[in-house]
Amino acid sequence: MNHTVSYAFRNDDTSIMTLDSIGWQIVSSEEYRCPSDDRPDPGHVVFQYTLNGQGYLDIDNQTLPLPKGHALLVKISGEHCYYYKQENNEPWEFIWINIRGDEANRIWDMIHDNEGHVILRNADSPLIQELWQIIHLIHQEKVTDKYRLSMQVYQWLLLLVQSSRDAERDIGLLSITTIEKCKKFIRENYASPLTLDMLASYCDINKHYLCRLFQKSEKTSPLAYLKDRRIEVAVRLLRTTELPISQIGQQCGFESPSYFGKVFRQYMSMSPKEYRMNKLAFPYEAIYYE
Repeated sequence: MNHTVSYAFRNDDTSIMTLDSIGWQIVSSEEYRCPSDDRPDPGHVVFQYTLNGQGYLDIDNQTLPLPKGHALLVKISGEHCYYYKQENNEPWEFIWINIRGDEANRIWDMIHDNEGHVILRNADSPLIQELWQIIHLIHQEKVTDKYRLSMQVYQWLLLLVQSSRDAERDIGLLSITTIEKCKKFIRENYASPLTLDMLASYCDINKHYLCRLFQKSEKTSPLAYLKDRRIEVAVRLLRTTELPISQIGQQCGFESPSYFGKVFRQYMSMSPKEYRMNKLAFPYEAIYYE
């Protein structure tokens, strides 16, 4: 079952940025799928914000969840598909806006470079409240003039840019929680063959956005943080156990003895064997790279 309040606007004016469609929707059927190759609106951009429930976005060979408080930003010209899974039990409720024009595409590129295809915003943020205001203008005040609506859309786009730059400057409590969640997962699973996609999926955010959060908070990347933890454990095991060096490398998540030796040398300027033997110059049972 689908519940929809939506409005579409059709004109041939390509000289300005214009509103194509906007609305609010609740979907509970897997028939709801929006693949880019089936759409008649190439050149447009779409913002779709989850109010409740969860949807999914397939893009760039990955599946990104769209839980409450998250919005997708896609360009119709790019290959993607966003959809609902009935296994979630809860319907997917969202609001969206579809915009045509070169300026909208330029801003989409800017936001994507900063935050990725999925962004996080509070429901009471000026960005989301302004989107509701545009819907109110159309639904309650019957505003349909393309110039008036274009002014409102451009104001909304400026809020999008501003909120993205604010997000870049201010990590925020939710992002800090996400980073700590990721760090805890890495510390508990350093021996596993972790990838950036796996870490992002565990944290329910875009991998590019996860990297930016890590860089701002930790001044390093998630994979570099993982490598630090692996070397810390390797140093301790080399000094406190008699385990074979190859086994230590394996237990610390390194894919081969040669790769373990290469990475260890980058950190310690010597091989694992040399470190184990050189106790006078390096009398430490543990070294931390925080």
